Amino acid sequence: MADDAWLSQPEAARQLGIALVRVGALIACGHLAPAENSAGTAGVTLTSAQAEKTWRDSATYRAKVLRLLKDTIGFF
Repeated sequence: MADDAWLSQPEAARQLGIALVRVGALIACGHLAPAENSAGTAGVTLTSAQAEKTWRDSATYRAKVLRLLKDTIGFF
C-alpha cells in the first residue's frame, strides 16, 4: 500500500484519541482495515481511520453502546 494511504497503529490511535490496544480491537472487529506500508510495517488504511473518526464524532451515545455490545458479543 502506498505510504500516503496508510497510518501506523500508534498514529491511528493518536488521531482517534484512543489507546493503542483499542486500535487492535477495532481491527479485529472490522472497524479499521489492516494494511502494511511499503516497508512491511503493520498499520491501517487512512480511509478506514478517517471513516472511524467521522463515525465517532457523529454517532449517538446509543449507537456507541450498541456497537460496543455487538463487538463484545462478537468476541465470544
